[in-house]
Amino acid sequence: MSTYRDFTNRGTARATVLKTVGTRERRSHLTAPRVPTVGIDIGGTKVMAGVVDADGIILEKIRTETPDKSKSPKVVEDTICELVLDLSDRHDVHAVGIGAAGWVDADRSKVLFAPHLAWRNEPLRDALTARLAVPVLVDNDANTAAWAEWRFGAGRGEDHIVMITLGTGIGGAILEDGQVKRGKFGVAGEFGHMQVVPGGHRCPCGNRGCWEQYSSGNALVREARELAAADSPVAYSIIDRVGGNVGDITGPLITELAREGDAMCVELFQDIGQWLGVGIANLAAALDPSCFVIGGGVSAADDLLIGPARDAFRRHLTGRGYRPEARIAKAQLGPEAGMVGAADLARLVARRFRRTNRRRVERHERYERYAQALRNPSSVRPTQEPPS
Repeated sequence: MSTYRDFTNRGTARATVLKTVGTRERRSHLTAPRVPTVGIDIGGTKVMAGVVDADGIILEKIRTETPDKSKSPKVVEDTICELVLDLSDRHDVHAVGIGAAGWVDADRSKVLFAPHLAWRNEPLRDALTARLAVPVLVDNDANTAAWAEWRFGAGRGEDHIVMITLGTGIGGAILEDGQVKRGKFGVAGEFGHMQVVPGGHRCPCGNRGCWEQYSSGNALVREARELAAADSPVAYSIIDRVGGNVGDITGPLITELAREGDAMCVELFQDIGQWLGVGIANLAAALDPSCFVIGGGVSAADDLLIGPARDAFRRHLTGRGYRPEARIAKAQLGPEAGMVGAADLARLVARRFRRTNRRRVERHERYERYAQALRNPSSVRPTQEPPS
């Protein structure tokens, strides 16, 4: 039998904890407690919170605008706490999962960097745990979305998926054998910042030619606005739609016009889709997954985007014709994927909390009964000292 000393000498406490959590994660869909948890998806423009049951069904969700990034991190924490407490008034919440648009460390405790929020090495998990008095799990929003799609959506039944989220930029996640691959430092999956065009468009990350500058919501809007600003004949339809205000051109508007058959908008999606397919082919060469799941707001264009992506993927896939091709599927859970995944991952810490908290509650109740007896000696007299 292993002694405590043998156990502690196997590695650091941190490594032991991470190994244990990783094991729980792999079998969480079988062993995690079937209790409601809260999932929170924090983006640059919105904070969405919802109570999710063990089958991935959203029992209730609420949302609010993300506080301006110039404000202190505490303002964002206040917003999160308000949403959780609001939901707690109507639901029995056992844990909270956070999907943050930023880099989260390997311990899933700190947000190392968030491009749209004032978080720099922010100890988000501990800060929220102290305020909410329930366990909190923090992860990258693409990781939580990938987990949700594997558990309940387009990746269900697959053993190795890569999630690509197309929004303002490109996020990503890798999930293999029921475990999210976060990398040594917790920041794996930042596919959007792979360089695909040396010396290309400047990216907010500071580099040039990043993939997300050619296949993302920002790229789609940038190209449409440039054509409109140049008064291109192919852009007359969208110019009329915005009344000549080029700044009013948005991704949803481009999607709407493309669905209506506008030639320029359809062509823009073909361009974005081709770049998407090239990047997927590169990821297939490196990771060889069984399935790529495409999510994020831009994926709402459906086959206007996914069709060109599949064609480009087949043209650029290394060893094409002599190897199995990964399936490319649109995400099924929509904008709620990150929230659902965060809530489901939070169940990994809910069981331990429930056991510990149940003992704490029972002990508290015994003390309350004892104190009540002391305050009202005529009605009930304590028969024993309260347990320690």
